[in-house]
Amino acid sequence: MNHIAEAPRTSTRPAVAAAARSATGTAQEGGAGTHGGEFLTFRLGAEEYGIDILRVQEIRSYEAPTRIANVPEFIKGVVNLRGVIVPIVDLRLKLGCASAEYNTFTVVVVLNVRGRVVGAVVDSVSDVLELQKDQIKPAPQLASSVDSSFITGIGAVKNGQGDNESERMLILMDIEALMSSADMGLMN
Repeated sequence: MNHIAEAPRTSTRPAVAAAARSATGTAQEGGAGTHGGEFLTFRLGAEEYGIDILRVQEIRSYEAPTRIANVPEFIKGVVNLRGVIVPIVDLRLKLGCASAEYNTFTVVVVLNVRGRVVGAVVDSVSDVLELQKDQIKPAPQLASSVDSSFITGIGAVKNGQGDNESERMLILMDIEALMSSADMGLMN
């Protein structure tokens, strides 16, 4: 398990960028999903999520974006990232989580989705985990009124050893499917 250290407020997270560059072809072209692979883990409220590390470009500290009129509430605005205008999506609002305060742990995960750069606001980044296929269970079947099409599986990660062993549940997301859904309005 690679733990990502806290970085100064103005820098990117080099450990994640290096992991993204060095990730091997363990993930399938459409995303790691139930096939296993390396995942960037992050928190939204009390829940922990994982996304395919190959979609992550960098991690930045949160800075207030420039608000755009007439966009959904979950699109916080845009930021200028080295000359590229990047839309910023608050995943807490998009996924219906209880709203959280923006603090020193709040970060923006900069993603490359279908050739487009998009930022996702999360409460905090945990680490990069490699999950084998047998550690990933299928996504649960939920009522048809709940859109869970972006959930690819549930990762089970063991923590500790012996009597202190516990299991971490990790909701694995197809971030490309989520960001390119029609209601997001970010992709053509």
